[in-house]
Amino acid sequence: MTLFFAALLYIAIAILLIPVLVLFVQAVVAFPVLRAGLPLAGQRPRIAVLVPAHNEEAGVAATIASVLPQLTGADRLLVVADNCNDATASVASTAGAEVRERSDLSQRGKGYALDFGVRCLADNPPDVLIIADADCIVTSGAIDQLARKAMLTSMPVQALYLMHAPAGSSPMKRVSEFAWTVKNLVRPLGFHRLGLPCQLMGAGMAFPWSTISSASLANGHIVEDLKLGIDLAIKGTPPVFYPHAMVYSTFPASVAGAQTQRTRWEHGHLSMMLSEAPNMLSEGIRQRKIGVIAMALDLCVPPVALLMLLVIALFSGALLFGLVTGVLWPLALSAVVLSVLGSAVLLSWWRYGKQILSAQNLGMAVIYMLAKIPLYLKFLVSRQVEWVRSKRDSE
Repeated sequence: MTLFFAALLYIAIAILLIPVLVLFVQAVVAFPVLRAGLPLAGQRPRIAVLVPAHNEEAGVAATIASVLPQLTGADRLLVVADNCNDATASVASTAGAEVRERSDLSQRGKGYALDFGVRCLADNPPDVLIIADADCIVTSGAIDQLARKAMLTSMPVQALYLMHAPAGSSPMKRVSEFAWTVKNLVRPLGFHRLGLPCQLMGAGMAFPWSTISSASLANGHIVEDLKLGIDLAIKGTPPVFYPHAMVYSTFPASVAGAQTQRTRWEHGHLSMMLSEAPNMLSEGIRQRKIGVIAMALDLCVPPVALLMLLVIALFSGALLFGLVTGVLWPLALSAVVLSVLGSAVLLSWWRYGKQILSAQNLGMAVIYMLAKIPLYLKFLVSRQVEWVRSKRDSE
């Protein structure tokens, strides 16, 4: 029996060591200061910006206002008012965007809106299509830089996409902001500096028209961006991270809105990790493409809170096993795994998180992890599989 439980612990250590090492490498490589990027050369391509919007009357005007000054007369800004029952279409039109309305309650989700928008643009296609969510702000110069990068690389390009806690938020919301920074800045930046691709993040995505026009978009997957990036990587066009162009948004202040958003993101990520990572890894090995293998390994890294919970549980189990049996090797190895993970988190916080979260409030991460246990248990018994829009603060 002792050998059996020891074997289980060694297997668990081996499984968790993979995502922990991936995260550690990313954090170490991302640690040097991110410096301003150089202007990209080449002729500016014709650009279309596509904004899918479902009941976004409160925020779509701000998104449009951040995009329009960056466009030329040859560019287009298209808002797809998708299954809306509010004033999204009229607000977007008044703000200066071209608007198309889509109504099909049997096909709900961002993927269907994107597919509809791409087909609408096909009558006069751009050189580059950029996708921005209707609750995002696109920072000055980002449109031009993303489009040029997409043309230079002939690859999908992902901007730096950050989420901010609302002003006056609790330390728990700041922990969420830091966790997002690890996911969308530290990890892709680390791989980018190693010459490796990144996952698509849903907003601030630029595509050569030939790539996006032939992509499979019409689906109701709750993390359609993640799936799209995986599909494109397997087909030979893995996304490139470009941290010098940024889009940002704000977490919903309401508890219900934040919970809906978090559930959609994390259940979707875990579902994709279980369903797509093995196939992606095997395809990468079969095709001998290091970029696809790297994306598969990156996909195997669960949300940091869950990874930390799993590693702490492993360490606790190894400690109990050692106390009962006197066999300490599993405890020593699990302590190494926990130390490596802790080092990755602290390195990320020291470089990119101190301005978000004070050292004192960093301790709130323990409460943050414990508070998310019900979300992860729900994934096991009643996971979210359909797209559900996050409730905004004005609703």
